[in-house]
Amino acid sequence: MQDFQQMIGHESIIQHLQNAIEAGKVSHAYIFHGEVGSGKKTIATAFAKALQCEEGGKSSCNRCISCMQVETNNHPDIIWVTHEKASIGVDDIRNQLNGDIQIKPYSSPYKVYIIDSADKLTEAAQNALLKTMEEPPEYAIIILLVNNANRLLSTILSRAVLLNLRPVDKQLIKEYLMRYHHVPDYMARIAADFSDGNVGKAIKYASSEEFETMKDDLLHILKYIDEMQVSEIIAGLKTIIANKNAIDEHLDLILLWYRDILMLKATNDPNLLLYKEEYQFIKKQANVISYDNIEKIINSIEKAKLRLRANVNFEITIELMLLTIKENSNG
Repeated sequence: MQDFQQMIGHESIIQHLQNAIEAGKVSHAYIFHGEVGSGKKTIATAFAKALQCEEGGKSSCNRCISCMQVETNNHPDIIWVTHEKASIGVDDIRNQLNGDIQIKPYSSPYKVYIIDSADKLTEAAQNALLKTMEEPPEYAIIILLVNNANRLLSTILSRAVLLNLRPVDKQLIKEYLMRYHHVPDYMARIAADFSDGNVGKAIKYASSEEFETMKDDLLHILKYIDEMQVSEIIAGLKTIIANKNAIDEHLDLILLWYRDILMLKATNDPNLLLYKEEYQFIKKQANVISYDNIEKIINSIEKAKLRLRANVNFEITIELMLLTIKENSNG
């Protein structure tokens, strides 16, 4: 069930949206900005559900016909704009939004259009959308879900309320996983720690046996990297990250390992570590690797993430990163 009551974190955003509903001052356009898994779809659905609820409160009742239609993805006045290509083209906007928005709501006070991955809108599509945003019908609400708001035209940004989704407190995520997903305490803590405040990631980590296996395989390489040949490291890592779609998660785990080393070196406090169970290995590396070299390693991982997002050759990017890590792991 998707409603404001069952959401964790994002209190200020929820409060803002509920205040707007209660005061009858809902904007015609919103931009929900946050990384994948941050909760954009959940908030957008909860907001649309509350707007259309037949009880007319600031939250959904979860009992009326409208709320039931939202739960079954069958609400006639909540439209998710879809696309088949890599980008969202002008025809997608014209056919699904501009051509439909003048038709009054079928059974609700509002007609809500939600565009997921709206940072994939082409410039022509954004300009087509802009014309509607400039003079929307009284009942229309357009919600854009974006990972990167910088890809939107300034004219689009200026005509919408921008709401930035921040990381959620890890303790809240842990409690949420235990309560709603029945995850054991230990696994919930690990998933929450590695999620970096991202609820979607935490759920994925907590429910995935593959994640635990991947983490263990990665840790084996990181613990013994100074004893391994470069060719062994490259071969081992390429086997682990054969699924290129999950490369960011793999690189995040490596990054967190070296941040732990830096944290222990700076504070000498094992309680601050994410990889608490690997304290002895982290301590050993913290004693050997200099601050300067840890910084070089962390920079190389960040650079690899940027290169992969820019579609630089996968094999070359990973090998360059591993060479830098290996070269800086011995002092």
